[in-house]
Amino acid sequence: MGSGSPLATHAIAPAVVLRGDGAWDEARPRIASLCHQPVLLGRSAATAPHRQRLKADLESDGLVPSAAQLLNDCCEDDLQRISAEITACANDAVIAAGGGKVLDAGKLLAHRLQLPCITVPLSAATCAGWTALSNVYSPSGAFSGDVSLDRCPDLLVFDHGLIRQAPPRTLASGIADALAKWYEASVSSATSHDGLVQQAVQMARVLRDQLMLDSREAMADTTSEAWVRVAEACGLTAGVMGGLGGARCRTVAAHAVHNGLTQLEACHGSLHGEKVGFGILVQLRLEERLGGNQLAGQAHRQLLPLLRELGLPVCLDDLGLASASLSDLQQVCAFACREGSDLHHLPFQVTIGALLEALVGAGEAIPTPPSRP
Repeated sequence: MGSGSPLATHAIAPAVVLRGDGAWDEARPRIASLCHQPVLLGRSAATAPHRQRLKADLESDGLVPSAAQLLNDCCEDDLQRISAEITACANDAVIAAGGGKVLDAGKLLAHRLQLPCITVPLSAATCAGWTALSNVYSPSGAFSGDVSLDRCPDLLVFDHGLIRQAPPRTLASGIADALAKWYEASVSSATSHDGLVQQAVQMARVLRDQLMLDSREAMADTTSEAWVRVAEACGLTAGVMGGLGGARCRTVAAHAVHNGLTQLEACHGSLHGEKVGFGILVQLRLEERLGGNQLAGQAHRQLLPLLRELGLPVCLDDLGLASASLSDLQQVCAFACREGSDLHHLPFQVTIGALLEALVGAGEAIPTPPSRP
């Protein structure tokens, strides 16, 4: 920061990150040094066998874990209920094992109760296991807002063996979410004079390039080195940009579109990164049409076929919105354009009507401009 600049505070990374095959077993002595009676937080029935194994391992290490389960997304109803359970059980740490919403809930509970936080991602669908941020939703799954936390987790356990067992769809979703780091950070922060922000933007560019090169092979072969690079890029590296570069490096229009889409029940079956990936296409259309940025059109032409190959949604129909009414789509756009939305990090004004047009045309190819004679 330059002379006279306000003090900046950064929560950049977990205190300890263990990654690779067997990371969970390696983490067990560290967990025992952090707590004796942790709560093990989870949600889905699909990951229940993994959580049972983790709980059994903790018990064999002499710990006394209790289990807690989210009934919805990371919402206040669940947070209040589980917070009371933790207090009643005198738990001394929170271990969150699951997808992004479980990890967000675990981090927020640990933050509020001032307990050690251990994150154990069970997919590479988001970087929530890394960050000092939690997204909060309504009980029905509509995005409400985000909460900045005072620190990243005390321990992040990124066990490749656990991650490999997640459905391939979760990795594709993670790829889309991680790709957004470049498209959002570059438009919101590329002109910053802050050295850390500049470095975060360039890290996001390298991250995008690696995902462009490795994603297809990673999706085809979970035993490949490409899979390792991509899974760690999505679950680990993608978390660095927001911590290093701050909020403006985290989210812009792509995430604002995600937040708007969550207001519709028909979209609740789509994963976080699936909505964000669609949001990138929307953002690029806005940049090309409203910002006059021909490079955004080129980026759209490059990204669209990759998202299709990965089985990610690229149009409203893919998101289950084929029969959505005009009123529904306007609700999405109104939420994305509301005061304080990340959408306003774009360097130009976006109206509800302009966003609606970009939303409808997101999956249509942008024509290549004619070459100059």
